[in-house]
Amino acid sequence: MFKSIFALLMFSLLIFAASLNAQDEMSADQKARIDYMTPGPMHEMMAKSVGEWKTKNTYWMDPNGMPTVSEGTASVEMILGGRYLKAVHKGTAMGMPMEGINLQCYDNASREFTAVWIDNLGTGMSVSKGTYDDETKTIYFIGRMIDPMSRKEIKFRQTHQIINNNHHMFEMFMLQNGEEFKMLEVDYRR
Repeated sequence: MFKSIFALLMFSLLIFAASLNAQDEMSADQKARIDYMTPGPMHEMMAKSVGEWKTKNTYWMDPNGMPTVSEGTASVEMILGGRYLKAVHKGTAMGMPMEGINLQCYDNASREFTAVWIDNLGTGMSVSKGTYDDETKTIYFIGRMIDPMSRKEIKFRQTHQIINNNHHMFEMFMLQNGEEFKMLEVDYRR
């Protein structure tokens, strides 16, 4: 009888220990999920951009040509609990009214930024991923989009430099005939 009670007690302790171990594993999973969903320092950095900006937009259609310069605005807000940055741009591009939306996030799991751009000058979107360099205060992006002339995917490079809280500089670089050239520069000020 004593052996039966002892065996039952040991079995109960094993089940209890296994239950505690499962709870610890679940807690680790829950912690990973909470870390993933909780805005952190990179989200705080993005949130400093919230507000109304004036933009000076410079476009180069040809690396050897004269640029087209226009002015515009950008309304920037954080959405979905401070997890994503949404910027609505308005102005002109190549003499036409332009409205565009940039969505940007910092993914806590991949530890990289993702930016998606859409506008009324096309029906596609560009998607880029990048990393932040604290020394230069710049996010360096590499992206892909469809070229409307060739209907082929092309690569591009972008930089978003935070000069200070009221002055940012965005640049976009494309390849033409195998050589990179600056296609766009947006000077943000508020």
